Amino acid sequence: MKRAALEIQNVVLVSYDSVRADVAYSGRLPGLEALRRRGATFASCVASAPYTPVSHATVMTGLQPYHHGIRHLFRESLDPACQTLATRLGARGFDTSAVVSCPGLHRWYQIGRGFRRYDDEIPRLPDGTDPLETVDVKLRGRAMKRAPLAVERSRAMLEDTPPGSFLHFLHFFDAHWPYEPPQAHDPAAHNPYEGEVAFLDHHFSTWLSWMESTGRLDKTLIVLFGDHGEDLNGWYPDDRGGEALGHPEEMGHGCLLYDNTIRVPLVFSHPQLEPRTIGEQVRLVDIVPTVLELLGLPAEPELDGVSLASAVLGEGAPPELPAYSETHYPREQAAATGDYDWTRNKKSVRIGNRWKVIFHVDSDLVEVYDLERDPHERRDLLTGGGEP
Repeated sequence: MKRAALEIQNVVLVSYDSVRADVAYSGRLPGLEALRRRGATFASCVASAPYTPVSHATVMTGLQPYHHGIRHLFRESLDPACQTLATRLGARGFDTSAVVSCPGLHRWYQIGRGFRRYDDEIPRLPDGTDPLETVDVKLRGRAMKRAPLAVERSRAMLEDTPPGSFLHFLHFFDAHWPYEPPQAHDPAAHNPYEGEVAFLDHHFSTWLSWMESTGRLDKTLIVLFGDHGEDLNGWYPDDRGGEALGHPEEMGHGCLLYDNTIRVPLVFSHPQLEPRTIGEQVRLVDIVPTVLELLGLPAEPELDGVSLASAVLGEGAPPELPAYSETHYPREQAAATGDYDWTRNKKSVRIGNRWKVIFHVDSDLVEVYDLERDPHERRDLLTGGGEP
């Protein structure tokens, strides 16, 4: 393996939780655009699951859900045998710290394994109950650190980080339901959801400016990603959730595997990188092997992801690999609520930005879409059903 072509002392992972790829790449988010101006943007990145703990476990381990062990919203914690990016880099002398902002990344899940400091403090729900005791994704969304507090805690952690290399994880949850932006930062926002995204991006931008002013940005690789998108029940032309659109079980994300919830932003940024956009399909599971190669560290053969380092460095296209996604939330939600008993868990394979196959588990139903001709996934090729 070649040594890293970038001078990297530090690594920062930034999660824009619940941010759709199309909104992320709208050009109206100054913080994200600042990263894109000095980095590689992957225009077609696929998440392994449409809800927070499962998707983040894949990001942190470089493993698919069937290997890292978290497959439900609140049933499993990370397999004890799994290493994370934090355990790998911590063993090599990196100081490791994280600020997370929602119940889905509570230390119970063990996704924070390897972080020396892991700030997962979250408030209780408005009715005083513990958000970890509900599988209602909407209700859980009311328990969060807002972006200004996440940035404040992150800065304090980094100021208290000893000299040397560090790995830091900064997680924003503001784009999750309920969509009630505290301030307006994008006059062109089409809806409150976009207002929330602009709100979190504004505060990320202040964090980024602080990093630059203190010199911490000079040798830092920043990897910004979304863990899943959001179905806004008709606010966007590719939405499928809600009673009127035929999927009352889908309340933001979790039950369906259409692109609006599994296509996410992914940007690798470093002061030495030239801006470039890569259109080939990649996956969130590819983050860990990419970071390891950019650091010049040995490959880990047990990982499910592959390195995208050549594409990040402008040396070639990423390998064309199918993207696997799954959701076990439909049956979990049905069991917890007594509603939507007809729903089924799902698995999907997305192939080369062209084909999507969705399998309904314990059912004969399979959906097939031609994404090139039908980007909103309206016409199932197997049944001929849907819109013309």
